[in-house]
Amino acid sequence: MSIHLLKRIVESLLILLGISIVTFLLLYLLPADPARQIAGRSATAQTVENIREQLGLNLPLYQQYWNYLTNLLQGDLGRSYLQKTEVSELIAARLPATLLLMAGAIVCELIIGLALGVISALWRNSRTDRVLTVVSFTSVSAPQFVIGILLLYVFAVKLHWAPIGGYGTFAHLVLPALTLGILGAGWYARMMRSSMIDVLEKDYVRTARSKGLSGSRILFRHVMPNAILPIIAMIGIDIGMFMSGIVVVESVFSWPGIGQLAWQAIQRVDIPIIMGVTLVSACAIVIGNLLADLVAPLVDPRIRVR
Repeated sequence: MSIHLLKRIVESLLILLGISIVTFLLLYLLPADPARQIAGRSATAQTVENIREQLGLNLPLYQQYWNYLTNLLQGDLGRSYLQKTEVSELIAARLPATLLLMAGAIVCELIIGLALGVISALWRNSRTDRVLTVVSFTSVSAPQFVIGILLLYVFAVKLHWAPIGGYGTFAHLVLPALTLGILGAGWYARMMRSSMIDVLEKDYVRTARSKGLSGSRILFRHVMPNAILPIIAMIGIDIGMFMSGIVVVESVFSWPGIGQLAWQAIQRVDIPIIMGVTLVSACAIVIGNLLADLVAPLVDPRIRVR
């Protein structure tokens, strides 16, 4: 187990290194000039060149990346070009809002997905099962901004049940968390359906039925605890999906998290913030997958680390 853990940690570090290289290269190839963005349109060529020299943008690409990597290993994510603030401070100020949204989204997707999966399994191959299958695939395939705007229109504009956007109260959390939850609920519904069907065919379930136990007791005491184990083991992987979709959702709902920070930085070509948010998101994804690999054998005895 320790060898496997060490191997996974080394692989994770290599993945993060690769992500930093690719992101840095892509930002270097952008047609937009950060120095021009900072100086403004009316600035002279000499002013732009001076800013480029101050920021080290006139250095060769490999030297720019080496300087960035050296600072990164010391815990320095750089300084925002436009906000003149440390990137680590900007991310730290926004991260609690993103984590709150992520927690709310996980709760929503578990409630919706597990409920749909249980219903589909209990009435498998029926019309209800087929309808829920279509609903599950539709929720997974729908773009985040479409679901977000639709929920805003129905519940905020038409029904006035929730605020249009913002942050600070439980009411502000409901719609963005529900948007992300709907996107992930489809996967949980299909996984829960398959897991429950497998458990329902086990010998101990047949034995419980032959003893005359009620259907509800069999469901909640024997079927659900065993069927839900693979689902729990996969929650860590969801972090990747949330990190990829949270930029859009936070922008739609004006949620002050790192997704909105990244979107603002992209519009302004603020490279240190883009790099910082990308690396923090990548770390979250890698850690989530690593935890999923480690937790899976503990919560589900059928999974073994080889």
